[in-house]
Amino acid sequence: MIPAVPATNPGPWQLRRLPVCASTEIELERWLRRRGGGPVAGQAPLAVVARRQRYGHGQRGRPWQSPPGGVWLSAALPWPARPAAALGLAVVVGLALELEALGLQPRIKWPNDLLLQGRKLAGVLPRLRLRGDRVRWAQVGVGVNGINRVPPGAIALAEALGGAGHHHPQARPRRLECRVLRALAWARDQAGDGDRAGGSGEAIRRLAESRLQSCPQGLLHAGSLWQVEGLTVDGALRLRRGPLTTRLQRRF
Repeated sequence: MIPAVPATNPGPWQLRRLPVCASTEIELERWLRRRGGGPVAGQAPLAVVARRQRYGHGQRGRPWQSPPGGVWLSAALPWPARPAAALGLAVVVGLALELEALGLQPRIKWPNDLLLQGRKLAGVLPRLRLRGDRVRWAQVGVGVNGINRVPPGAIALAEALGGAGHHHPQARPRRLECRVLRALAWARDQAGDGDRAGGSGEAIRRLAESRLQSCPQGLLHAGSLWQVEGLTVDGALRLRRGPLTTRLQRRF
């Protein structure tokens, strides 16, 4: 049984804070090159946090507006060599649990977004660094709207919490950053080892599936409309069209 709520303390982190940068992903890559690789088991994870990004990006290189007031972070974490749970699912569930602790009801928009009130609050960019077929470490980019202005179709946490003038103490960047770090630490702790973790991957899948954004109209895939049935342990979307079934997997 895995805990339903992330731990209160995110544990030790090595943090680098920047007032502005092109991209926290670029800065993290530079840091990792200088140190000769990512953290291993027993070492504190690393994170680069920027007050503002000039060229933040999300899935498939799409631009992510990153003005002051949100959390723009890239992290490198020790990760099991053969994880039982998918990285993206574990992280997005950890973030959802943190938001639920504030009384909110986030929905997961597959594969890597969190929605509130049908609008985008957060995005996750997960990647595993491999040597052969074994994981060396995990890298995760996270962007969360806090008290910043957002583009159409997005929402800031302050607005969702009903803060006067779109401000709310729980949505301030430092408090929100702590929640993001807790979510990442929770995901790391729950990922387990695929050879020994038992049902941890299935538990993460169920937690993610129960929070999956509904899609009653179906999903257009390969020129046809499919019904979404759920998720697989490795983070793929299960689809059905009549007697046919398929899996939709996104690579980051």
